[in-house]
Amino acid sequence: QVHLVESGGGLVQAGGSLRLSCTDSGGRMYDMGWSRQALGKERETVARIDSTGFRKNYADSVKGRFTISRDNPKRTLYLQMNDLKPEDSATYYCYAKIGANYGWGQGIQVTVST
Repeated sequence: QVHLVESGGGLVQAGGSLRLSCTDSGGRMYDMGWSRQALGKERETVARIDSTGFRKNYADSVKGRFTISRDNPKRTLYLQMNDLKPEDSATYYCYAKIGANYGWGQGIQVTVST
């Protein structure tokens, strides 16, 4: 199993940047990703990365602005978010794909002001 803990969220002005981190205390490397959920909206997966870190993909809404990466020796997943927009405001969750199931972090708030 995994125990995922996010950090790095907060309040930023539009056009600014934040980097989210997610540490994993589990014993194996999994495909991982970041999803977000804004108030009143469905959860949206914004970025995925495979266990090796080579294969990545992004939602169209963040392509060119967000970068997902991982440091396996440190067991840490990152999401670099640049050129943030108010519509990026949401609770962000990291997840690990464990076979057919998912393990989730507790979520961290990102708020982008105008």
